Order: sequence, then C-alpha cells, then structure tokens
Amino acid sequence: MTKTVSLLSALLCTFIWGTTFIAQDTGMDDIGPFTFNSVRFFVGCLAVAPLAFIFEGKNFSKIIQKNKKTFVNLSILIGVSLFLGSALQQVSLLYTDVANAAFFTIFYVPMVPFIIFFLYKKPIHWSIWPSVFLCVMGGYLLTNFYSATVRLGDALVIMGAFFWSTHIIFCGKIIENYNLPLTIGTIQTFIVAILSLFISLIFEDFIWSNILKEKFQILYAGILSGGIAFVLQIYAQKNIAPAPSAIIFSLEGVFATIAAWIVLNQILGINNLFGCLFILLGVLFSQLVPIFKKN
Repeated sequence: MTKTVSLLSALLCTFIWGTTFIAQDTGMDDIGPFTFNSVRFFVGCLAVAPLAFIFEGKNFSKIIQKNKKTFVNLSILIGVSLFLGSALQQVSLLYTDVANAAFFTIFYVPMVPFIIFFLYKKPIHWSIWPSVFLCVMGGYLLTNFYSATVRLGDALVIMGAFFWSTHIIFCGKIIENYNLPLTIGTIQTFIVAILSLFISLIFEDFIWSNILKEKFQILYAGILSGGIAFVLQIYAQKNIAPAPSAIIFSLEGVFATIAAWIVLNQILGINNLFGCLFILLGVLFSQLVPIFKKN
C-alpha cells in the first residue's frame, strides 16, 4: 500500500513537472530566467513552509538529532543540485525550444544508475537498462528531435540533466534517514530562491512590474512545481529507489506533449504517440519485472 502511494505521488509529481514546461517557456517574456526562478521558488517555499511547520515542526529536532551534520550536508547538496538543474534548464529555453529541452532533460534517466554505481558501487537491477533505452528512444520520438538542430540550449539542458540526476540521488539518500519531506522541500526551495535572487540582482533587471506580468506562470510553476511537486518527489523516493524513480519521472515528456496538445493546440503525430508508448513501456518494465522476479 505504501509503495502504491509513493508511485501515485511520483506520477502526480511528474504530471506537474510536464505541464510546467509551458509556464517556464512563456514566463520569460518580460523577465530573465534567474528572476523567474527566484520568484518561482520563493513562492514554492512560502506554499510548503506552513505545512512543514504544522505537520513536522514537533518532530524536526527528534528526527535530525541522530546526525545533524549529515542532514545539513545533504540538504545543501539537494538545494545546490536543484538550483543548477533548474537554472540550466530555464536558461536553455532562451536558446532552444521546449521539444529539445524535454528530450535532453530525459538524459537524467541513463545518468542516475551510472552515477549510483560509480558513487556507491550499488548493483543495478538488469531491468533498468532496457527501461532506460525505451525511455530515451521514447523521448527522441516524442519531441521531433530529428527535425531540430543542436544548439547552445541543448548543451545547457544536458548539463542540467546531470544535476537533476544528483538531485534525485541525494533526495533518495536524505529521505532514507530523515522522514521530513515537507521540511526538506522547504529548505531546498529556499536555497534555490536565494541563489537565483543573488544572480538575478547582478545580471538581470529585477523589476516588480515586469514580474507581475508573469504572475500566472510564476504561481503555477511556483506553488505546484516548485513547491508541491518536489515534496511529492521526496515522499515518492522514500519507497522507490533512485534509478526506477528517474524512469518514472521521465514521463514528464509525455505529459508535456499532451499539455502542449491541449493548451497550445499542437498536433500529436504518429511518432509522438509511439514516443509516449515507449516511455510508458519503459516505466512499466522497470516496475513490474522486479516484482515478478520476487514473486
């Protein structure tokens, strides 16, 4: 039952991430990428912080008492990883289209098991590799990458995918030892907001009137994606290992395509449909094969 709730949390998180691509892309008409991220994650922090105080405030000191240093170190690692991943992805949208960004972001799927193996020497279930292949092929078909040219933005997204990978891995580590998903979500969004604000004040024009023009995109990307979705991710990873988690999260490309079809009236071609099918098969394969083997 607990694994099922975690799986549903991961799917809801992925749905929010996928639909947020549109808000991220359209939310920079009047403001810069770091200004967008600083306000977005600050809004996300404000949305989650009261919940963390109400539901986890009393247990916070008891839970982290066993090893405060590890909690602080992992909190900084997930915050910095989230900052770098989201910053590179947001900046990339200035130089490439949503299709390429969605495809290259999926590169965190093959990166996660490799990083886990080299960092922790942890064996990876054989079902992960065909699942990774299906997800990458699905992402290729889903985003019509064959008709696009490689640009600076694509390189930025690939770099960002590495930090999405480390974020997933470190989230898995911190939630193993500290059952504080709301508190962790608050801390990481606060770190991203502060770092983004610092850079935006140096390199961008931080103008409130321009920020208010993007209020709907900021609220959606902030409250749902920057706040709730990342808490759902942390909770989901309590019962799902990082490698299969990354495969489930790759469904954001599917949700992004469906959202673009509904909101932007973009037509789904036969290749897009096959892409959705490949990613779905990859997700199911990674989850069902270990269960059948165990039974």
